[in-house]
Amino acid sequence: MEKLLAKAPARAAGPEDSALDSLALANEILADIHPLRSADENVAELLRILKEPHFRALLEARDTLASEGYEPPPASSDSPLPPEDAVQLLSIHKRAGEPLGVTLRVENNDLVIARILRGGVIDRGGLLRVGDVIKEADGRRVGTDAGGLQELLRTAGRDVLLKILPSSRRATSPQDMFVKCHFDYDPGADSLIPCQEVGLSFSRGDVLQIVNTDDPNWWQARHAEEGSSTAAGLVPSQTLEEKRKAFVRCGRSSPEPLCGAAGSQKKKRRIMYDTHRNADFDRHEIQIYEEVVRAPPFQRKVLVLIGAQGVGRRTLKNILIVLNPSLFGTTVPFTSRKPRKGEDEQVYRFVSRPEMEADIRAGRYLEYGEYQGNLYGTKTESIFEVTQAGKTCILDVNPRALKLLRTADFMPYVVFIAAPKLDILRAMHEATVNSGITTKLPTQAMLQRTVSESGHIQGTYSHYFDLTIVNDDLDKAFEKLLAAFERLRTEPQWIPVSWLY
Repeated sequence: MEKLLAKAPARAAGPEDSALDSLALANEILADIHPLRSADENVAELLRILKEPHFRALLEARDTLASEGYEPPPASSDSPLPPEDAVQLLSIHKRAGEPLGVTLRVENNDLVIARILRGGVIDRGGLLRVGDVIKEADGRRVGTDAGGLQELLRTAGRDVLLKILPSSRRATSPQDMFVKCHFDYDPGADSLIPCQEVGLSFSRGDVLQIVNTDDPNWWQARHAEEGSSTAAGLVPSQTLEEKRKAFVRCGRSSPEPLCGAAGSQKKKRRIMYDTHRNADFDRHEIQIYEEVVRAPPFQRKVLVLIGAQGVGRRTLKNILIVLNPSLFGTTVPFTSRKPRKGEDEQVYRFVSRPEMEADIRAGRYLEYGEYQGNLYGTKTESIFEVTQAGKTCILDVNPRALKLLRTADFMPYVVFIAAPKLDILRAMHEATVNSGITTKLPTQAMLQRTVSESGHIQGTYSHYFDLTIVNDDLDKAFEKLLAAFERLRTEPQWIPVSWLY
């Protein structure tokens, strides 16, 4: 049996062996000796013992107790050296070239484990913890050379023998959370990261699983879609990234253009917003991470189409409603002007100006504005009228209204309809004129304003977008929009955690 057990990888001995996974080791031995069962009766007997339910239950109970960890006796306060029985020898089993998943810091002329990355070799073994002091590696004193030790650990073969002084810190239970990223990150270009090799790159819109936030500046994370089988990497914390972006952000001092302001002077209207209740100053906010939760498929209450004037979002809205009247609906705007001859309330809901002003002061409008002396606006209760009928309410609103809409009451899916390049946009409008759909071709200045405004909206409000569609082909844009909406009803989706809790 000694020969058989010798085949197992080297492990820690003594009290430090408390983290050994005995049941896993038994399974490894079973796999190794199973081919020899017919050649040796001792092997057959050992197989029977290792498979015996009571013996396996004993191993499992032992592992459960051992997971509490081993606390070494504290060092004497008047002694410069730790007691001899506090020092442990640990054998770490790894593959050549595989990183151990630790970062180090120098503390009191010692190399101390600063963090252990979730899913790495050290984390899976459970033999080391944050705060442990590494004295020797493979018989060599490490001193304070963190880079040299990292290189030794990375290039070592199957086993690395460490002499450590254990920390007395209690291990804390990890509190995982998921966040949606609102910026791009490349650890290779980050001069502040403590170890670029263990940095985790991501793009805007990616969802990360944050597995450790003990370090105030560097969180441990993995991509949510990769699951728990992958090792974690380092990403900047919310606090660190806020500080960095606070130094480099630049805002425009002049008022930003309104979506409804593009076009001719005749159609320009003044939008009146209560800046205490909406996103009037969203361009000054620093967007880093947003905590999200994975929800089962469900039909969103509101579908919001955002885009510059002339980019085609109203056309897409109308197509969706005409082709799917039982699934989609929209609001009827309110106005204080008098109805024209033959005009009914299918196009506008007519109310008196004093009544509309009173509702505006009471906060009953999502957005409102004034044109040629008359008030126009979208009332919040009209959105609920559509959703209570079992339909998704499609809105094409000013992007400043997104902050009010992005709540559990509306649960919107926000799609940004981006303008294509200028030459493509001009060709699309020329095609509509040639086909008789429209009769007037926008001027070059109007088309340029559409492209410019589209870029401004994307740069300011992209943290609200769930999907971006470049409308360079109306039919394809419609297909993408409808397909994305259908996925919401058939596939799990990430939503802000505030919508559920």
